[in-house]
Amino acid sequence: MSVDTSKVASSNRTTAATASKPSKVGGLATWADDRLGLAGGMKKNLRKVFPDHWSFMLGEIALWSFVVVLLTGVFLTFWFVPSMAHTTYEGSYDQLRGVGMSEAMASTLKLSFDVRGGLLMRQMHHWAAMIFVASMMVHLLRVALTGAYRKPRELNWVIGCLLLLLGTIEGFTGYSLPDDLLSGTGVRATDGFLKASPVVGTYMSFFLFGGEFPGDSIIPRLFTIHVLLIPGLLLALIAAHMLLLVYHKHTQWPGPGRTEQNVVGFPMLPVYAAKAGGFFFVVFGFTALMGGLLTINPVWKFGPYDPTKVTAGSQPDWYMGWPDGLLRIIPTGWESVIFGYTISWNVIIPILLMPPLMLTIVLLLPFLEGWITGDKREHHLLQRPRNAPTRTGVMVALMTFYGLAWAAGGNDIIGIKFDLSINAITYFMRVAIFVGPLLAFWITRRWCISLQRADNEKLLHGYETGIIMRSAEGAYSERHLPISNSAAYTLTARDRDQVLAVDGAPDEGGVAAPGSRSQRIRARLSQWMVGHNVQKPTAAELEEAHHHAEHVAALEAGLDHPVDGHQFDDHRLRDADDVPLRD
Repeated sequence: MSVDTSKVASSNRTTAATASKPSKVGGLATWADDRLGLAGGMKKNLRKVFPDHWSFMLGEIALWSFVVVLLTGVFLTFWFVPSMAHTTYEGSYDQLRGVGMSEAMASTLKLSFDVRGGLLMRQMHHWAAMIFVASMMVHLLRVALTGAYRKPRELNWVIGCLLLLLGTIEGFTGYSLPDDLLSGTGVRATDGFLKASPVVGTYMSFFLFGGEFPGDSIIPRLFTIHVLLIPGLLLALIAAHMLLLVYHKHTQWPGPGRTEQNVVGFPMLPVYAAKAGGFFFVVFGFTALMGGLLTINPVWKFGPYDPTKVTAGSQPDWYMGWPDGLLRIIPTGWESVIFGYTISWNVIIPILLMPPLMLTIVLLLPFLEGWITGDKREHHLLQRPRNAPTRTGVMVALMTFYGLAWAAGGNDIIGIKFDLSINAITYFMRVAIFVGPLLAFWITRRWCISLQRADNEKLLHGYETGIIMRSAEGAYSERHLPISNSAAYTLTARDRDQVLAVDGAPDEGGVAAPGSRSQRIRARLSQWMVGHNVQKPTAAELEEAHHHAEHVAALEAGLDHPVDGHQFDDHRLRDADDVPLRD
């Protein structure tokens, strides 16, 4: 029996469609999927949605700059010689030809002047490392200021802090490898810091340097740490960081259609992958531009390391500057002798205690906040920094402390450039390092509370248009227009803060309930943290404001007369497209 296919379907082909033979790649993919079952999981993850906001690119900058560090680092390992064996430089840099130095320094000069593209790779490697640490730090600030570290992302916050710590150590080991006078001065300072440790300091120094400083082992050991140990840890932590990001789903800013249960954005393939891939080339190109045009770490100007010399005006890389600044401003000669051991507080406090203390404080931030607020819910919507005034104030205080300590690390350079007394700078920094963070916290928290009030005013009474009206009686008033529904939704998409109360009053015998002391402390901290916040308007307040706005609009009818040339002065301030500019 024959069938007239022209009455069933139409086609522009003269022959029936037949299945083509699978390609070799498709056949291989089918074979692998039949045995590994990857297709389902790959399809789910490749279609995973990511939100779209410029602040999320900060983490991508850290990721792609680390990739640039790896790529350029592989190139450098082909020519760098991690050896402290003595040699005489006979390369193409005339000023150092015939000068004795280590093979590490000689190979660095060879990379800079005799290997094609070597200087570009060296400088790209160094700049990418600087960008890597800077972007991680700014990314952590963004996460903290927006509350993205709350449940369930506390562990990912800890991983991020460890990545910042390892990135800093990796940078230090990297710029110590050339064995030039600047890096050697930093290694010599490290030896002094280790020896300042009570009881075990001398043993740690002997272990690291393989004997008395400088020994013959420090460069090979730093090389192993720099190219093998820390990169391996960084790769493992980055992988864990990304897996947790996918597992927990990405945070997003509040807005219409965005809830704690969904993610509004673009899928991994093809949109997000294309954007992320393009952004990698932007980071790579920017780093290449910096490496080609901006000189960094010109070791040929410093010369080889000599323990009898020190570089004038020497400065570490910026991320190591703040402990150096604390070391410079702490009073000298602050020592104690305990059980026959000399305790050098002027070294121990700024170098051995403050960095671990700062790291511990930052690590514990989400856990402390969760304990104080008693909030055990999962959070996937971000907070505007103004809606968490105390947290924002604490972060600004930490930033102020860091910035002042970092500036103190360049007190000699500041004194030279601005013709100031280095003693005056030091005394100022000693006071500012305590007063500055407290003042910054108070100003920031008050500022955030003021912004919360401004948001409530905008919700209740609309935004200020800048249009001044005059009534028949001669009174002047400013015209307000309502904000759009989407803007109002965004401003109100936050929870009301709850101040914890003290539970467990003492019994008849005056015996306090178990845990009441800790509850009182927690309640006081809760009052300090959220008690001053301005809560969003209630539904009744919004309804009352709406009726009031209608009444005001009726009274102001006919008072708004446009002047030629100024009809659209307030267009930039308008939030609602459906609200007429003037009646």
